[in-house]
Amino acid sequence: MPRKYIFVTGGVISGLGKGITVASIGRILQARGFKVAPIKCDAYVNIDAGTMNPIEHGEVFVTDDGLETDQDLGHYERFMEVNLDRFNYTTTGQVYQTVIQRERNLEYDGACVEVVPHVPEEIIHRIKEVGRRRKVDFVIAEIGGTVGEYQNILFMEAARMMSFQMPGDVIHVHVGYLPLPPSIGEMKSKPVQYSIRSLNAAGIQPDFLICRSEHPVDAKRKKKIAVAGNMDLDNVIGNHDVASIYEVPMILEEQDFGDKILKRAGIRKRKGHMEDWARLIKVIKGATRPVTIGIVGKYITSGDFQLEDSYVCVIEAIKHAAWGHKLQPKIVWFDAEEIMKNGTKTLEGLDGIIVPQGWGRRGSEGKLATITYAREHKIPYLGLCFGMQHAVIEFARNVAGIKDANSEEVDPRTRNPVIHIMEYQKKILAKKCYGGTIRLGAYPCSVKSGTLLSEIYGGKKTISERHRHRYEFNNEYKTQLVKKGLIISGTSPDGKLVEAIELKDHPFFLATQFHPEYKSRPLMPHPIFLKFIEAASKNKSKHK
Repeated sequence: MPRKYIFVTGGVISGLGKGITVASIGRILQARGFKVAPIKCDAYVNIDAGTMNPIEHGEVFVTDDGLETDQDLGHYERFMEVNLDRFNYTTTGQVYQTVIQRERNLEYDGACVEVVPHVPEEIIHRIKEVGRRRKVDFVIAEIGGTVGEYQNILFMEAARMMSFQMPGDVIHVHVGYLPLPPSIGEMKSKPVQYSIRSLNAAGIQPDFLICRSEHPVDAKRKKKIAVAGNMDLDNVIGNHDVASIYEVPMILEEQDFGDKILKRAGIRKRKGHMEDWARLIKVIKGATRPVTIGIVGKYITSGDFQLEDSYVCVIEAIKHAAWGHKLQPKIVWFDAEEIMKNGTKTLEGLDGIIVPQGWGRRGSEGKLATITYAREHKIPYLGLCFGMQHAVIEFARNVAGIKDANSEEVDPRTRNPVIHIMEYQKKILAKKCYGGTIRLGAYPCSVKSGTLLSEIYGGKKTISERHRHRYEFNNEYKTQLVKKGLIISGTSPDGKLVEAIELKDHPFFLATQFHPEYKSRPLMPHPIFLKFIEAASKNKSKHK
């Protein structure tokens, strides 16, 4: 069977859930026995997502091989239960960088290198390379942004060229928004119709339209779209808002979307086996007993709005673990700067507390106050990356008596840098080489027996987890802190880097330099989050 390519584009507004659409299509095709590989095409000139502000772009996801990518790759991994790599993500910056380097190497044989066709050809090469490397039946390419933007026009051109070159093997899925203005009280299809026309102007006719809407799309609106969009009515697919993103594959399956894709691809129907996913949805909908988790971060507010995109992986890992215990997660947001100003009284009543990743000085003291509260009040605490580093600082100050302990990231002049920057990183920063130079990707970790970490991983002596950080535990303070009761439960195999710390005489106090949330799956919650939620649930019972 020739390899098939599915392009997913979006229109009307951004943030529609193209990534969830890609992940859902992937899951549906996998359930029919096909091998699938996704690729995200981002229009940014950035080489990767690592230098982007989380408030502007959302959380950065990290692959095993250490590429900092768009958060959609996290959705792909969670839905499709695969580990992706740098070949599953490309940006305008990467494409131009390669084209220019090839020109410098005379790989174009002296030709005049132009934006068209050479840039789209490089994009096509990258999309096809994903399929070749993974030897899959389907490649699903998500084109970031919305139709009509100048930024993604070269990716659209690549999709058009592939459609012309291999018409039977390329499928186009367009995701469009149907607004329901409260003052009018009627769902409007005109924006989607214009979005399809914009896609037509780029030389692409969509085979399917995914209608994103607040409420289910009625037959009248579907018919209008089909007529105006030059599409079969059966290929206009509804996808309204639901309580959980994990319901989306089942919503699409109910409309025979998988069979319709196979028909368009010229492939005989296959039965889809979605029983495991159906059981997951049943658990999600049936979980009624709440567990309340507080997240204390610094990338939470933007103007008058609260953002969840800055901590997507953490949120999803909490949900997976809560559902694993048949609990309903209730996540409460706290701005670390507000805690600095107003104290920790707002943290009362939480079953568990997480201090996640972060960078820089802002909100640091609020996070430290949060950790003190969790330690002293015996509230289950999970620190992730920056949350581990601050757990070390808090312990050094308030238990070991090193009152001015700090991180060099927070205070470069601190006299007691219990968290410091390594020598080779100093050389990198001196050259202002910021992008892609921190400790990234999967690294092995040696687990100390007899610890909570060892119990969580079932007694494994070595584990592998993903990292994203530049600062580390300062080993000059190791002996001093261990004598005061700090347990170092995970280190790099050579013992030079501290990967995890924990405390005794506490229902759950664990902090990791690595990011376990990256590997959590809805059907396979991460064991650290499972144990944390278990402790939080017991804490709720104790409070009752």
